[in-house]
Amino acid sequence: MAESQLVHPPLFTYVSMLALLTLVPPFVILMWYTNVHADGSVLQTFNYLKENGLQGLIDIWPRPTAIAGKIIICYALFEATLQLLLPGKRVEGPISPTGHRPVYKANGMAAYTVTLITYLSLWWFGIFNPTIVYDHLGEILSTLNFGSLIFCLLLYIKGHVAPSSTDHGSSGNIIVDFYWGMELYPRIGKHFDIKVFTNCRFGMISWGVLPITYCIKQYEEYGSLSDSMLVHTIITLVYVTKFFWWEAGYWNTMDIAHDRAGFYICWGCLVFLPCIYTSPGMYLVKHPVNLGLQLAIYILVAGILCVYINYDCDRQRQEFRRTNGKCLVWGKAPSKIVASYTTTTGETKTSLLLTSGWWGLARHFHYVPEILASFFWSVPALFYHFIPYFYVFYLMVLLFDRAKRDDERCKSKYGKYWKKYCEKVPYRVIPGIY
Repeated sequence: MAESQLVHPPLFTYVSMLALLTLVPPFVILMWYTNVHADGSVLQTFNYLKENGLQGLIDIWPRPTAIAGKIIICYALFEATLQLLLPGKRVEGPISPTGHRPVYKANGMAAYTVTLITYLSLWWFGIFNPTIVYDHLGEILSTLNFGSLIFCLLLYIKGHVAPSSTDHGSSGNIIVDFYWGMELYPRIGKHFDIKVFTNCRFGMISWGVLPITYCIKQYEEYGSLSDSMLVHTIITLVYVTKFFWWEAGYWNTMDIAHDRAGFYICWGCLVFLPCIYTSPGMYLVKHPVNLGLQLAIYILVAGILCVYINYDCDRQRQEFRRTNGKCLVWGKAPSKIVASYTTTTGETKTSLLLTSGWWGLARHFHYVPEILASFFWSVPALFYHFIPYFYVFYLMVLLFDRAKRDDERCKSKYGKYWKKYCEKVPYRVIPGIY
């Protein structure tokens, strides 16, 4: 990535990279510690670190253990096996700037379903107690932390010595290459896609498994399951199920089609996602809240509605692309812009830009229901502590930055057509505001 391609000023980009590389790994441990051992109080954790400094962080940092390693390895091998062996429809990804089109096997929904059924069956028949995962969660996150850094280093080396496709390259800066990655579509052999494994199978499926783990742990601790935990878990599982129902569409998004496989994406999905994305449920294990039937139903319905709108936004655009614009959007023929662009190989291609339906409200309107859904699966914790809402604020920063990056990329790709598109759909994320 050359400096001219950076969305933010180079100094800001490099400083933020270094900050994330050094600060986020310990932050994951602090998030776990605060939820599990500091009563969910950020202030309590802050005062502890203020009093004990770096030594305090070292003292609370769990050491990687054999049991944590076994759990991670068994889970990773199980998901890798499902990814390779389960049947699935052949799906082609978008054509890359170098003219390469990746091919996938869409078996994510099957892998997700098999994983949940297997996990619950192991618990039901007394073969494996999921509370072990919660009890060793700190060790698991610590092991993942170090293991994933090594994994990202191997990806960096692979990008230099054995790239899988033409979609690779170096910026000439080691830190940038390690952080952003060297390859767009790294694979082991012909069929095992590394980003599908890290993002979808390891990361996203863990987002379905861990809330169930937290439910079982709370039930074991208190002899009952709070309505707050139930509402949080249902909305989360609806969201994750929606993701796998739509997984083939995810392969067209920035995460897969534009962001390379480096620390930012791969470490994020292997470590940050399992800890931070599931943190409201982690908090609720030891802090059950009684919402009452009426409030619980209101939150549940609002959360599921937001997930549905988020899904319908993506479905609308997918259908528009699949039919080449020959479909109905909200009962009418879609409004669109026919944009042409040139690939790095010199070929001229065209794309259709949808300017009606959800996509006529804002260029990235689908981020609005996604942020609201995260609020509704966090709000069952009510407002005793800030920490259950950290993910909501993190998601806002992530998606607003992603919207900016995507706009800059599209502006560079489509030129005058993107300007025309922005005139027709002036708002970036929130209609009438931003």
